[in-house]
Amino acid sequence: MGTTIKIPEPSAPFPGLGVENAQGLLQWISAVDHKIIGVMYLLTSVVFLVLGGVLALLMRVQLAIPMNHFLHPEVFNQFFTMHGTTMIFFVAMPAIFGFAVYFIPLMIGANEMAFPRLNAFGFWLTFFGGLLLYFSFVAGGAPDAGWFNYAPLNERNYSYNHGIDYFAIGLLVSGIGSVATSINIIVTVLHYRVPGMALNKLPLFVWMIFVNSFLLLAAFPALNAALAELLLDRELNAHFFNTAGGGSALLWQHLFWIFGHPEVYIVILPAFAIYSEVFQVFSRKPIFGYAFVAASSVAIALLSFGVWAHHMFAVGLGDTVNSFFGASSMLIAIPTGVKIFNWIATMWGGKIHFSVAMLFAISFLIEFTIGGLTGVAFAMFPIDWQLTDTYYVVAHMHYVFIGGVISGMLAGLFYWFPKITGKYLDEKAGKWFFWLFVIGFNGTFLIQHVLGMIGMPRRVYTYPNLPWYGVLNFTSTFFAFVMGFSILLLVFIMRRAMRHGTPAGPDPWNAYTLEWATRTSPPPLKNFEDLPAVTSRRAWWDMKQQAVNPHPQTKNDDPI
Repeated sequence: MGTTIKIPEPSAPFPGLGVENAQGLLQWISAVDHKIIGVMYLLTSVVFLVLGGVLALLMRVQLAIPMNHFLHPEVFNQFFTMHGTTMIFFVAMPAIFGFAVYFIPLMIGANEMAFPRLNAFGFWLTFFGGLLLYFSFVAGGAPDAGWFNYAPLNERNYSYNHGIDYFAIGLLVSGIGSVATSINIIVTVLHYRVPGMALNKLPLFVWMIFVNSFLLLAAFPALNAALAELLLDRELNAHFFNTAGGGSALLWQHLFWIFGHPEVYIVILPAFAIYSEVFQVFSRKPIFGYAFVAASSVAIALLSFGVWAHHMFAVGLGDTVNSFFGASSMLIAIPTGVKIFNWIATMWGGKIHFSVAMLFAISFLIEFTIGGLTGVAFAMFPIDWQLTDTYYVVAHMHYVFIGGVISGMLAGLFYWFPKITGKYLDEKAGKWFFWLFVIGFNGTFLIQHVLGMIGMPRRVYTYPNLPWYGVLNFTSTFFAFVMGFSILLLVFIMRRAMRHGTPAGPDPWNAYTLEWATRTSPPPLKNFEDLPAVTSRRAWWDMKQQAVNPHPQTKNDDPI
């Protein structure tokens, strides 16, 4: 098997997370075990999800009725900026890395990440980057120029407080952590695989995270350069983006979106990776078209760097540039569509088990397709000119990020929770959560397409009492609170499962990949004592069929 990293016996602060003999908070802080770090990433994501969600609900209260004065305009702008920044950089990214660093070593038959201390370093940079961002609330005011932070709104002449400085520093710090973790993932996948696991036999989860790590390494330098230049502008009176001093406000948009559109795929590819595991396990069929799913991930990664200017159609780049980026934006829909058809074909004729994880995967197919089709509409720049500054964009973005990314994280949570904790999440209560979440989400954002088409501008803290504006916004706010309540229900379900949940066993889903081959759930400190060479893409399934089962108490019959 892959090289084993010898590490000291750590102890976990809470039972049920993979390492015994609890000795307090210090064990979390000093941990280098990939499983503990993965859990800390996931807990960080949950904390910031609550913070970002509260900000979103406060904004929806402000927008529930016309001419409302619940929030001051400046406060609304700060909440708007912090909500978007939080959800993208400190909810989606930590969740991605949490699942990745926890399960990649397990899936490739390794006992640890290639660089355990670098793994911990990457987490703490991400965590403290988020704390720096939120410290701005007590340091004179949060950033207020939007999560995209456009110039000249990000210049000192327009934003006097230090919120944007904390924005730049916080994202720089967390970005360094993300780059460090991506390097660690690449080295781990290349050098720590169990014998026989060639790259074309990697589980699709590992394959897509592997591709995604290269994408992240290529995209983040543009953002980091832009943030460094912004700090020089604000603190040392440089003129990178200050048009009055000879700079270019459009330079910020180019640098930001050269990062920003690959970032869409940086957060969605790991969700695709989770769906690829969930669909095949709960359809009781191997993934249809493994090679096409893997190759389309590479195509998405490459094409994502040629579409950034479709975010800038309204700035006057000219018909030639607009036509090129419109065509490339439509082209990138092809490899994404390939995946959709592969997942549908995987379910076709399968023995489908409608677990909560599978329900989230199926709902994703519908919601992400809606988000993808509205994205293709934006690739046609005459349509983009009409809708780019309306709530139609808000609806499109949330169908991609919530319908795609967050639904993927929730599918992964229900799928892997038994492995992480050794306890089942209550499926019956989980289905109540699923329906509340899906109804709340679609009720909140589906009607925002209509709001955009009738002309309601985005990025405004209030609006006049025009026909349908009030009733549609109030309805959207109501369903936002339904979605918020569903998250509280999820927290209750998880807490009850940790305390009173049914023991899950090492392989509760009769699954296909090696993370389920550990002796126990949660996995022991040393993941594997020994593994035979891998001969196929469904390594654990084949081992069970060949009666090479490290824990005989697991039945090879199909419980689903």
